[in-house]
Amino acid sequence: MPARSARAAETRRRRLVAAAFLLPALVLLGALVVHPIGYSLYRSFFDRSGDTFVGGGNYGEILHDDTIRTALKNTALWVVLAPTTATALGLIFAVLTERVRWGTAFKLLVFMPMAISMLAAGIIFRLVYDHDPDRGIANAVWVGVHDTFAESSAFPKARPGRDSPLAPAAGADTGGFTTRDPVRAGVPVLLPLVGVAPEDLPGGTRTARAAPAEPGKVTGTVWQDFTRGGGGRTNAVDPAESGLAGIRVEAVKDGRVVDSATARADGTFTLSAKADGALLRLPASNFREAYAGVEWLGPTLVTPAVIGAYVWMWAGFAMVLIGAGLAAVPRELLEAARVDGANEWQVFRRVTVPLLAPLLVVVLVTLVINVMKIFDLVFVIAPGSVQDDANVLALQLYRTSFGTDADPGLGSAIAVLLLVLVLPVMLYNIRRLRKEGAR
Repeated sequence: MPARSARAAETRRRRLVAAAFLLPALVLLGALVVHPIGYSLYRSFFDRSGDTFVGGGNYGEILHDDTIRTALKNTALWVVLAPTTATALGLIFAVLTERVRWGTAFKLLVFMPMAISMLAAGIIFRLVYDHDPDRGIANAVWVGVHDTFAESSAFPKARPGRDSPLAPAAGADTGGFTTRDPVRAGVPVLLPLVGVAPEDLPGGTRTARAAPAEPGKVTGTVWQDFTRGGGGRTNAVDPAESGLAGIRVEAVKDGRVVDSATARADGTFTLSAKADGALLRLPASNFREAYAGVEWLGPTLVTPAVIGAYVWMWAGFAMVLIGAGLAAVPRELLEAARVDGANEWQVFRRVTVPLLAPLLVVVLVTLVINVMKIFDLVFVIAPGSVQDDANVLALQLYRTSFGTDADPGLGSAIAVLLLVLVLPVMLYNIRRLRKEGAR
């Protein structure tokens, strides 16, 4: 009996010691987690001022407010795309870097974005996605690829001046210009244009000159009919004016192109006798606006663009965790599969991925919890004009609770909704950890 009492006393003493060690953590947990959650739940049942009880009114407004519904849709898109993409890339990087000698350096480069704060990453990608190709690298690359296959015109702003022999083209070539009267062989043609900035002239451009007459041929000059500093004569080639090199000239008869030429560096061109009696046309392709690239931060693409920034940051996290799991995979299983005739894709799909499945679930669940409360990337990258289109629940929570028209009651309801959405994922994670601990 005394021995049993002593053991009971020792057990109580140990529990008291354990409780003493846990007490500070429990106090902090209660003050920083439990109390805010309880107060948010309580506050969500009151109106903006906090004086009037509205019951579930704030939760009803969540379902009817278009901005909040957009935030819900975007959050669902984030949960589907961001974790799966980051995990898939992490898996691919982890597997591939095992086969190269510089794999460690590559892993370091991929993981390096994790050392950058979300705010800094948002600023970086705000510049990356800038619509101006001279500033945004994404559009610089996109425009470069586009212009490789479909070069833009050098004269998008060119147009006829006053009293010009050119008039806007009619019909299918809207945007181009044609001569008012038919041209004749042996009579030089003048095609003056204005509106081209001197710095936008193509490289190799020379001073314009009047084309000489050639028997049996139609000759002419296409030039910038503007003298810097003033002066010069209208519709006449002056010594200080520049030719429009590379501009295309077409001879059109009965709606059909019978001949064409490209202006030389001094603006002169030559057409064959087929052009005699035709109208000369400067087709719309000469004046096509320069390709400006993709509006990455426009209403349509802003959410995928921000998700891309998130994947850039977190693919390294997934790669490191998966790489650690991959290092623990028994090599004899992989070699046995190869000996049995499996190719590398079959080994990856039927051996590597199943063995890594528990770890992939850990990474996926961790990223799902992370993206449910994504805020800073969206807030920094999305311009104010499209923040409603890029909106997510955490950002809407901030805007509703602390914006110019703050509504703490509705903000608390959004916070509770966010907690309810995250809770199942957290419970699943806890259950999985308990199962693994029981093995």
